[in-house]
Amino acid sequence: MRGYVLFYLLAFCSAKPFKLPPKYMALTDLMLQDMEDDSDEDDDNNSLFKNKFAFQATPPPFEIFPSCPFGCQCFLRVVQCSDLGLTSIPNKIPPDTRLLDLQNNKIKEVKEKDLEGLSSLSALFLNNNKLYKIDPKAFQSTNKLRRLYLSHNQLTEIPSNLPKSLAELRIHDNKVKKVPKDSFKGMASLHVLEMSANPLENEGIEPGAFEGLTVYHIRIAEAKLTSIPKGLPSSIYELHLDHNKISSIEQEDLIRYKQLQRLGLGNNKIKDVENGSFASIPNIREIHLQNNKLKRVPPGIPDLKYLQVLFLHSNSIAKVEVNDVCPPPPKLKKSLYSGISLFRNPVKYWEVQPATFRCTLGRNSVQFGNFRK
Repeated sequence: MRGYVLFYLLAFCSAKPFKLPPKYMALTDLMLQDMEDDSDEDDDNNSLFKNKFAFQATPPPFEIFPSCPFGCQCFLRVVQCSDLGLTSIPNKIPPDTRLLDLQNNKIKEVKEKDLEGLSSLSALFLNNNKLYKIDPKAFQSTNKLRRLYLSHNQLTEIPSNLPKSLAELRIHDNKVKKVPKDSFKGMASLHVLEMSANPLENEGIEPGAFEGLTVYHIRIAEAKLTSIPKGLPSSIYELHLDHNKISSIEQEDLIRYKQLQRLGLGNNKIKDVENGSFASIPNIREIHLQNNKLKRVPPGIPDLKYLQVLFLHSNSIAKVEVNDVCPPPPKLKKSLYSGISLFRNPVKYWEVQPATFRCTLGRNSVQFGNFRK
């Protein structure tokens, strides 16, 4: 074995130097000559490629590459900049952005040119910031904006010159005390308006404030309303006025809202409902009157042909008559109730006649319980 090893070592050591074939030697000399020629040129002309397709010495303009604000995430025309501690709207937002998410930051102001060039913007989320001012010209470029979320800020007024294209506006939990006339002028596409948790009183809603609107959903809960506002759009399907100081429902309060299908009046101070108050809302399907001070089932309930949900829990109702919730047969056909709540009332449920709930889907549709303080 050792003899074989020694034989190979001797053969390796006695081998002649390796020489390239003549054609490879010529190619090597040509490459060395090119390198020497390149070293004599200016530094600005140094390049890895010596043809017309080589990269230029001057870098191309930055605009040809996709841009994204520092710290944000950009994908498929969505720019997500939430929870970054931003104090202003960032620069270099891609002009084709469709959704801009800036919620949960510390932005105090929307300046005139902050949204400049964002003509494709469809949704802007600025909720949960520290906004107190929005420039009247801030929305000049956003003529396609459909959703604007300004909730949980410090705005004291409805921003002026809002985009006419808006379909949804949420300005919940701010400091708005007044809705001036023509606040939403020309906004024919606005369908959802959320204005809850603002110190808004009935006197703060000026006549004509909602003129020309076709809003379907309005919520002004947790405010300082003492009665149902009479100047809201007549087109509304849903009206939520929970957690206010409304003490009664009068006949003229709902006469304007004939298309109403859902009415939320829970957590108020309602003691009386005038007879005939519900006659002007024949299409109503849900009525929420829980946590009020009613002493009886409101009159006119059996005449509501499409009513399916009736919340009356946590009131002072002591008695439920046999025709309080269902029409007397064979007066008219009615949609069956899917839910009637009467718990937390001083009514003795064992004294209520079974026929009282003859127009419900079943026994599970009625929620009763002992009165407990």
